[in-house]
Amino acid sequence: MSTKTANLSSEMESDVSKSISGAEDMLAQAASSTGEKAAELRGRALEQLKALRGRLHDAHAAALRQSREAARATDDYVHDHPWRAIGVAAGVGVLIGLLIGRR
Repeated sequence: MSTKTANLSSEMESDVSKSISGAEDMLAQAASSTGEKAAELRGRALEQLKALRGRLHDAHAAALRQSREAARATDDYVHDHPWRAIGVAAGVGVLIGLLIGRR
């Protein structure tokens, strides 16, 4: 995983955690409040959760795009260098066979 991807992942995790905590706090306050104040807090919590859903959808789309690009690059490499790809696959197979045989 690249450093950029790792940073985005940790930023997203932090963002999700903050959003959920904020929404939980607002809903807890709304439970102890009455009238307009409770309705306002519930509305803000719902808005925050909707925004979080949008950010998660964007992150999902970005992850799909990156995985498609990686698959396309791998496919291009294998087509450009078939014998090298076969050699690597055979080497990995031998290594796995040796590891399994040690048991």
